[in-house]
Amino acid sequence: MLLVCDCMPADGPAYFTDALADLALDGREGTVHSLPADGLPTLSNVDAVVLTGSTAGVYEADERPWLDDARLLARDLVARELPTLGVCFGHQLVNDALGGTVEAGDQRRGIADVNLGDDPLFEGVSGRIPMVHGDYVVAPGDRMETVASADYYDHLATRHEDAPLWTVQYHPEFTAALLDRVADDFGWPDDDAARDFGDVTADRTVENFVAAAGLD
Repeated sequence: MLLVCDCMPADGPAYFTDALADLALDGREGTVHSLPADGLPTLSNVDAVVLTGSTAGVYEADERPWLDDARLLARDLVARELPTLGVCFGHQLVNDALGGTVEAGDQRRGIADVNLGDDPLFEGVSGRIPMVHGDYVVAPGDRMETVASADYYDHLATRHEDAPLWTVQYHPEFTAALLDRVADDFGWPDDDAARDFGDVTADRTVENFVAAAGLD
């Protein structure tokens, strides 16, 4: 079973999680579990996990007590060696939970040219990636290695040296269908290039993860 662990608080935009769940669970056995609302999920029958994005910051534990559970979950996933994909906040959460550093920075909105490493997660993924974030992994967690970068972001994606765990700053579910909502909620450049999703194939990331987890 594939578990989509929803990290979005109740006051955040649900469409990111909805789109990611639709992409990940398409025709597959799985479920969505809200970490902020329902606490730690049961992992006994889980074969793989996707950690979603969030409007929360990993450094907000005083205001968001559920972040303590989130860190416990991330470390448990590594210990169990459960195939895991961390997306945006999930990228930050995993690296923070494993001793890395996440910092708030400039808000990034637009399509970035990125450098994707030679990793099965990126098969068929183009180097043009839509980005919407304001927090950055500035030092990866213990035994996390960088597998993608951009000129403005050294640690755009990471993977664990031994456990089947990958994390990406970008949202694979962010396709042209979400652009208007993202622009309304977070802002977006007006130029044509920033709105051209013709060669954006970031959604392939999820299919590649599912294949790596043996769920395809």
